[in-house]
Amino acid sequence: MGFHTFSSPYDWSRIAAYKKTAQTVDGGMIDLSVGSPVDPVPDSVRAALAVAADAPNAHGYPVTVGTADLQAAIREWFLHLRGVDLRAVNAAVVPTVGSKEAVALMASLLHLGPGDVVVQPQVSYPTYEIGTQLAGATVLKVRDVADVDSWRNVPGVKAVWVNSPCNPTGDVMGADWLAGVIAAARSIGAVVLSDECYALMDWQSARFSDRSAVAESNEPAAAEAFSLSATPCALSPRVCENSADGVLVLYSLSKQSNMAGYRTAFIAGDYRLVTEMTSYRKQIGEIIPGPVQAAMAAGLRDVAAVHAQWRRYHDRLATLVDALQAAGYDARMPQGALYVWVRARGGDCWQDMAALAKLGIVPSPGEFYGEPAYLRFSATATDEAIEAAAERLKRSAA
Repeated sequence: MGFHTFSSPYDWSRIAAYKKTAQTVDGGMIDLSVGSPVDPVPDSVRAALAVAADAPNAHGYPVTVGTADLQAAIREWFLHLRGVDLRAVNAAVVPTVGSKEAVALMASLLHLGPGDVVVQPQVSYPTYEIGTQLAGATVLKVRDVADVDSWRNVPGVKAVWVNSPCNPTGDVMGADWLAGVIAAARSIGAVVLSDECYALMDWQSARFSDRSAVAESNEPAAAEAFSLSATPCALSPRVCENSADGVLVLYSLSKQSNMAGYRTAFIAGDYRLVTEMTSYRKQIGEIIPGPVQAAMAAGLRDVAAVHAQWRRYHDRLATLVDALQAAGYDARMPQGALYVWVRARGGDCWQDMAALAKLGIVPSPGEFYGEPAYLRFSATATDEAIEAAAERLKRSAA
């Protein structure tokens, strides 16, 4: 049947004019639009990549499900950082070439098509909608996916997207609400697709200088004086009622380990669904390169590097929030993820985009994510860039 056509406002060429204006400002443009990491890849990852550069998994064809070591690293990561024993909930895992292709292909791999409905948040990552359109299925946008009455009785619902922490809003869904979504989806035979790519970037639960808090986290006690305090996982036993049936979780190392260019992610969950997806992925060659599999395993195990990155993003977000407040925006620290999501002062994102471009600052227009009255400022910029943006914002309010 092939891919169907798609349409989306998610077109970065639409902000080219604002970037051109920002580039003329003294000091140059500060790009806070794209969430692309700028910090170094952990040393452990680079070392593992170098060692594996001529391993059998490099000069021979790599395995679709990943090496035994990568499979073990993913299971360890789930157990230590998410509090989930994948075997106990009968979950399987398959690595993906980044999370975006997994998101975009998800509806197609689930055999969805005309007449099928995929639910997603109204304000969300645009690729959910594009992936549903590619499969030929129907998109149903709801204000709050946790309000199960907004979709449970709609004919044809076959899948429900959840994104917590959310891109772009930063909202985090509590365990009870997530459990409610899963229960409602199961009652109608739908699959829950839980995008948890920002799971370890949780700002509401993290506590500094309180070692007792570490015991409350999914993460074992560590040398650092704070806990990563991961957000609720859809495969947590209390959330999924000890069964991965009808639940798929997506995760990526792009943000936790600055490995966006490595294209390292995975799908974990319902054993039957993941096994079937693995067969399709093998036939179309959606396989992570062998040396990258070794680097991915190293990244999953390097918790210290994730702690360091957590601190960087926390500090950058705090700096952005403070500066945006000074500039007149109703900005608050997000519950999670890497973005500050604020209502445009002029009531329209494009009006504010023009004003900010004159300061040399380029955020993302909220229209890209389904809400044209908002802006998204990304913390995936260097400390120097964030400080410079903060200085310009504060100066504009003087």
